[in-house]
Amino acid sequence: MPLDIARLRAETPLTAHRIHFNNAGASPMPEPVWAAMLHHLELERTIGGYEAAAASADALEDFYRAFADLLNGAPEEIAFVENATRAWDMAFYSLPLVEGDRILTHEAEYASNYLALLQQARRRGCVVEVVPSDSTGQIDVDALERSIDGRTKLIALTHVPTQGGLVNPAEAVGAVARRHGVTYLLDACQSAGQMPLDVQAIGCDFLSGTGRKFLRGPRGTGFLWVRRELVDRLEPPFVDLHSAEWTGPDSYRLSPDARRFENWESFVAGRIGLAAAARYALWLGLDAIERRVTDLAADLRSRLEALDGVTVHDRGARRCGIVTFRRRGETAKALAARLRVLGINVSVSSAGSARLDLPARGLDDLVRASVHYFNTEEEVARFAAAVAGD
Repeated sequence: MPLDIARLRAETPLTAHRIHFNNAGASPMPEPVWAAMLHHLELERTIGGYEAAAASADALEDFYRAFADLLNGAPEEIAFVENATRAWDMAFYSLPLVEGDRILTHEAEYASNYLALLQQARRRGCVVEVVPSDSTGQIDVDALERSIDGRTKLIALTHVPTQGGLVNPAEAVGAVARRHGVTYLLDACQSAGQMPLDVQAIGCDFLSGTGRKFLRGPRGTGFLWVRRELVDRLEPPFVDLHSAEWTGPDSYRLSPDARRFENWESFVAGRIGLAAAARYALWLGLDAIERRVTDLAADLRSRLEALDGVTVHDRGARRCGIVTFRRRGETAKALAARLRVLGINVSVSSAGSARLDLPARGLDDLVRASVHYFNTEEEVARFAAAVAGD
């Protein structure tokens, strides 16, 4: 069934007075997500925090079921984490890497992830190597396979980079990882919520993501999926009385499932809201969401490319809802500020977040416009006119 855009916009109050093309930054919560959080916060306010958590036990448990449904995993493979970076970190820092182990990544890797790779290289003597892109800008899968040897212990890939519309071929990378028995960590921060994610088809061992972006959940929420066959071999970088049981004066036992990567204290209302956001996306259908988002982004790219002095910088054989561009004679920050005054939300991607990518293309920053299914063709046209200064 086609998406009911009028209903979706009615459930997104922001659309009544702004054009929100910053969904890769933070997408507005729809009414059902807000209502689920508000209900729990009211409980906390009226009966107490611990008591509210007990009263909401079923809703809290549904988080694990909802994300298992979203990712085609199992509830015991899901962990609630406070953001995507911490989810990625919990997976990465649990790996028993030693001196000489090789980590393969790609030019599109996000700053926070790459900083962690560099830190472990400094701490443990790991070797970080960047696999080149193919002619479209995505990771060169053949080069990746040629790079693997007996010392290769991890492939770390960002599915959709923060600085463009590229969608890396996650499944093809997964096939390579499985053939060679290499652990595969996929950052789905920008892909979760705007396209289907099937961890079985992708073939990854970890998948991390956030709530605030295309999933339209609350800020301060994230998730981690860990393949169940791997869990028992992983020691989290830190533990507490939730992720582990204190079994004796000098002994402890880790949680037997992915909850060993969680903290006891967390954003309870946020977890309930994030579960509601996953259910909302599932109700709409990820295939329908991806078609709508991809079509709107293609329309936006076409309109921007038709403008004099505007250059679109997205790469990739497959592209998503993120559209990046520059306008001659106007800095990215100045253009974003001008659009904000007009009631249009965008963001700026800078070289500091993509040191392996943007400088190599001679770019210091880009305007990032990211559409979602509740946006309209009329908004795309108005946006292009605003960029042109009409």
